[in-house]
Amino acid sequence: MPAAEAARVLAGRFGVSARQARRYADQARASGRTEVPEASVVFTVKLPAALAGRVRAHARESETTISAVVTRALTEFLARGRRNNPRR
Repeated sequence: MPAAEAARVLAGRFGVSARQARRYADQARASGRTEVPEASVVFTVKLPAALAGRVRAHARESETTISAVVTRALTEFLARGRRNNPRR
C-alpha cells in the first residue's frame, strides 16, 4: 500500500495527525514494523520549581522530552506500587 494511503488509514484508526501517521508509515517501511503509541492527553501538574528544573535538565541530558521522562517515571512508580501493595 502506498505510504500516503497507509498514513490516512493510520490517522483514522489511531486518531493521530496525518503528519504523525506519515512518520509511522515511513518508519514501518524502513524497519518492517513500528508501534503506534497510545494517544496522549495534556495533564497539567504543579511541581516545585527545583524539581521541574531537574526534570528539564534530565530530559535535555538524555536527549528526550520532558513528557517521555515523566511517562517513564510514573509508569515505573505505579508498577512498583502494585508490586508492593497487591490489594490495589
